[in-house]
Amino acid sequence: MNQVAKKRFFENVAIIDIAEEGKGVGKADDFVLFVDKAVPGDIADVAVYRSKKNFGEGKITELKHPSEYRTQPFCEHFGTCGGCKWQHMTYAAQLKFKQKSVADALARIAKVDVTAMLPIVPSPADKYYRNKLEYTFSNKRWLNDGENFGDNVLNMNALGFHIPGRFDKILDIEHCYLQAEPSNSLRNSIRAFVLQHGYSFYDLKAHTGALRNLIVRTSSTGETMVIVVFAYADEDEVNKLMDFINEEFPGITSLLYIINQKKNDTIFDQDVIAYKGPEFIYEEMHGIKFRIGPKSFYQTNSVQALKLYEIARDFADFKGDELVYDLYTGAGTIANFIAGHVREVVGIEYVPAAIEDAKINSAINNITNTKFYAGDMKDILSADFVGEHGKPGVIITDPPRAGMHPDVVNRLMEIEANKIVYVSCNAATQARDLLVLKEKYNTVKIQPVDMFPHTQHVENVVLLELRP
Repeated sequence: MNQVAKKRFFENVAIIDIAEEGKGVGKADDFVLFVDKAVPGDIADVAVYRSKKNFGEGKITELKHPSEYRTQPFCEHFGTCGGCKWQHMTYAAQLKFKQKSVADALARIAKVDVTAMLPIVPSPADKYYRNKLEYTFSNKRWLNDGENFGDNVLNMNALGFHIPGRFDKILDIEHCYLQAEPSNSLRNSIRAFVLQHGYSFYDLKAHTGALRNLIVRTSSTGETMVIVVFAYADEDEVNKLMDFINEEFPGITSLLYIINQKKNDTIFDQDVIAYKGPEFIYEEMHGIKFRIGPKSFYQTNSVQALKLYEIARDFADFKGDELVYDLYTGAGTIANFIAGHVREVVGIEYVPAAIEDAKINSAINNITNTKFYAGDMKDILSADFVGEHGKPGVIITDPPRAGMHPDVVNRLMEIEANKIVYVSCNAATQARDLLVLKEKYNTVKIQPVDMFPHTQHVENVVLLELRP
């Protein structure tokens, strides 16, 4: 370790950038500092608490000069909770640095010209914008400053979010700014009821306890789905809690529960029991209805999801006679959204349950020009598949954060669709794929979209056109 890295304290560090984890980035000679709760433009004294050869992690001991981008965090859980890590920056500054992160990734990794990149599309709401949240019950509550294990009356039960890096510790949440009512009222009322009635909270290490998770889904149509996940609850405990929720919140559209005794929280392989109402709610975009079940994937910012799909549609500039492949189609949201503008859409998705949702979403909207197939993208998207279904004029791809498998990228190079609209939630993996595709395609348009205010996450849409 060099001499600079051995230092435990640095004075007057200029913060010049922000990292994904919400930490400010500063430099001391060639030593990089990642500083908790620092904002670009800050000048601060920094104490280092973890060092490596060329970088260290630290915290501000004295803020000498606050950045013009700095603002007061609005949430009492800021800095402890793993969410909303950028809320100490103004929203305008967040947009600026998200735009910069996309531009940097595309220019550095894909060597793409970003001078004509379009300005990022802001979220109309920067609070209460999510339509889904999942809370965890735990008997291992994270202790806040001033709390002491020695207090025998200390309540160690919590209903909230995981502490970053501590899978077994849950931060008890009083008010969350991510999801609109009835989310906060539901969580707080349920916690009060189960504490009053002596329910046991799940132990994430011992795998014991009655209560495991609470999932709340809302929609722009005003519907609400509540899913209570029990572990080792008896029938009487289940019925009492579900009765309470139903009586206290009669406006719930779909009230469901699951008994999950596995060692992980995934519910995709679990039976869902409808306590009240159907096992789904509806979302709507431009008159197209989407049925959302407890296991369905749907973009968690409904307003910005519509904007994202409009951009993808507009980038494709459909004429009405196109055959479109929609890769990683999920529940067929993009496929059904564009179906009225094209001749046919063929959607492919890895998760079979999502494909069933996609088919249902076509059926309830009387959409007849969609076809959906489930399986591994690199296996399904073969030369035989293209031979059977036809060569697409446009390909829309919206892969997970890891981007597309190299075999899929190579297949796109072989198919040679006239246009590719690449929707991504990770500009770095998108840029990696673009580096290959640029051998045959020009990058024509780049449009970032902010789906998740107060976080580092940003969506990006790129239009590629096949060179003659």
